[in-house]
Amino acid sequence: MELISGLKERRSIRKYEDKPVTKEQIEEIVEIARFAPSWKNSQSVRYNIILDKEIKDRIANECVMGFDWNTNIILNAPALMIISTVDKRSGYERDGSESTSKGEHWQSFDAGLASEAFCLAAFEKGLGTVILGIYDEAKVTEAAGIPEGEKVSALIPIGYAAENPDVPKRKETADLLRVR
Repeated sequence: MELISGLKERRSIRKYEDKPVTKEQIEEIVEIARFAPSWKNSQSVRYNIILDKEIKDRIANECVMGFDWNTNIILNAPALMIISTVDKRSGYERDGSESTSKGEHWQSFDAGLASEAFCLAAFEKGLGTVILGIYDEAKVTEAAGIPEGEKVSALIPIGYAAENPDVPKRKETADLLRVR
């Protein structure tokens, strides 16, 4: 994949084929995604793959705050990646004090960078993903066994795409770019 092609062609996939994703495939994707940049090279993002159908279905049914759209996407996906971050590391000094006025902003920023790197790497490997943000963090943490001291940043269903969505309408560059 050429980078620009991947950025333009990758789509959010919400429907998946009934075909498993393997631990080995996920390891290959994380091997690539781990090169995403992070604040002061803190590397605080953790990748938690849920291949167990019972756990994945529990998250879909109990942890997405009644948002049926997310429930159906997760139930349909063969696997679920949960992106978490080690709390109070990105944007903080070793003594726990904030390094910037942004507080936990850098933690979320790093998770976003890692999530997009994961999704692009998955796309390169022939898999589809979508980043979901509507979930109850405490319930996901408990259901997935996320370690104490980490915060859940995103849910990413992953599998072989059963759809090829059109490119969503995009704003023109002139509407996004400010030159001063």
